[in-house]
Parts: sequence; C-alpha cells; structure tokens
Amino acid sequence: MPSVNYHGTSIYYEVHGEGFPIFTFAPAGVLSTIAVWSQPMAPIKPVTDFTGYKVIVMDQRNAGGKSRATMTALDGWQSYTEDHIAVLDDLKIERCHLFGQCIGGSFIANLIKAQPNRVGAAIWAQPIGRVGPMKPRPARFNDWINGLKKDHPELTESIADSIYRNMYEPDFIYCADREFVRNCQTPSLLLAGNDEAHPRPISDELSRLLPNVEYVTEWKEGAALEAAKVKAKEFLAKHTPR
Repeated sequence: MPSVNYHGTSIYYEVHGEGFPIFTFAPAGVLSTIAVWSQPMAPIKPVTDFTGYKVIVMDQRNAGGKSRATMTALDGWQSYTEDHIAVLDDLKIERCHLFGQCIGGSFIANLIKAQPNRVGAAIWAQPIGRVGPMKPRPARFNDWINGLKKDHPELTESIADSIYRNMYEPDFIYCADREFVRNCQTPSLLLAGNDEAHPRPISDELSRLLPNVEYVTEWKEGAALEAAKVKAKEFLAKHTPR
C-alpha cells in the first residue's frame, strides 16, 4: 500500500473499493491509525460499511502506525491538514466526502477551512472539544510523548508543551472558532458525542451553528447504530455526484 513523502514526512494510507472518494480519519486522538477502525471504539467502520465508494484510510503522523514526521514546536492542526492534503494530491482527488470520528471532527473542520471546495459532504462522529478551562497535559498525551522519544531524539519537553498548546489551548473544537462553523456551508451529518473527550454540549452547539446539518443524538449501539448506518449511507448518496 502507498505512502506519500514530502519535506521529510512519510504518510501511510490505504485505498479500498471503487467509486466517489470518502477520506476517513479514525478515532483515538493522537493515536489515530488504520487499525483503530477494527476496534469497538469505532462503531461505524467505513471500509465495510461504505461499500460502493473509494474509501481512503490512513495512519496519522507519529500515531504508532506507519506514518512518521519530525516533531517541532510548530506542530499542530495545520501539520495534520498538510498531511491530508498531501494524500489527496497523491491520489489526484479533486473532490471527496469526509468521515471522521473523535479527533477526526477537528481534522474535518481544518481541511474544510483550508480547501472548502474540495469537500462534498462531511460526517462528524462524536467530535472532540472543550467546555471550560484548559487542563494540564493528560496522561494519555504524556504516554504518547514518552513513547515517541526513543525514535525522535529531537522531541524535548519544551516541544511537547508547545504541541499540546498549539492543539488544545483554543476552546470549542480546538482548530476552528464558532464564526467559521457558522459560515461552513459543507453539508454535514453530525453524530453526537457523550463523554468528557467528546462533550455532548460541543455536539449540541455544532448542531445549532452548522447551517447545513443533520443531527443524530443516539447512534453507537444496537438499533440506533443500525439506523445511523442507514442514515449515513443515505446522506452520502444524497451528496454524491451522479
């Protein structure tokens, strides 16, 4: 399977199926990799659930998969978005749908900010965000940093602090403000979050701000999950060029 290499960064991705492209971003925060799609934390599995489309999955940079990038104090949401654009460019994809869970919601927002005309429609599943003041670096982030130090001698605590602030110091959905969301014309299907990392108030606010959104509040298991899969397929079909 291919990788795209640019400016010393190597991003691994896979392409499954044929049809209009759906570019996907797995959950698990900074540990977002292709393998996560097979885990229980991902109720909707795009490769098997979205047949009839060209589904692109990828390992995010330095997430424990096959993608690697030098770490600097400037790393943040834009670094990931540059990776995503590099994958689309490598595949010569001019327009696609997006499906992202967890951190994937912020990846969606930032890619739409950068190249809105490239996105046909987006499914935001339990997007991350913050309600209230910023908290110190959590254990999960520190474990990620400590796990990288062996293979990244350039990674200092100062750089780690800068990356954390770059990504999580802003509130709301971190990478975009409310004014952007209020003016985001991309057709969106929003599947609500309901825990600390994916706060329900963030999903509720997104549902009020996004001007072209369909909102599903229950979707993770049982009959609600099956209904959400049907809804997602109908949503994608409605916004796929004929």
